[in-house]
Amino acid sequence: MEYDYYILFNTHTDGLMMVKKLKENNIKYTIVPTPRQLSKCCGIAIKYEHEDEKAILDIIDKYEIKVSGLRFLERKNIDIKFI
Repeated sequence: MEYDYYILFNTHTDGLMMVKKLKENNIKYTIVPTPRQLSKCCGIAIKYEHEDEKAILDIIDKYEIKVSGLRFLERKNIDIKFI
C-alpha cells in the first residue's frame, strides 16, 4: 500500500513559514489543497516524502512552527480507460 504524507496548518501564515524553512533546508515539498478527508481548516497543506519526516519534525520544533498535524492518506490509483 502506498501513502501520501501531509503537513496540516490552522493558518496560511504558518503554512508559508513552513514552506520557507523547507526551502532553506532543501527538503522537497508540494503545496496542495488540504484533503477534505483530513481537515476542513486551512485551505493549504504541504505534501512531503515520508523519508523527510524526521527533518520536518526537527524544523517544526526548532522554529516553533504551528501545525495541526502530520497525516497520511492511502494513495488512490485511478484507472483511466480511453475509448
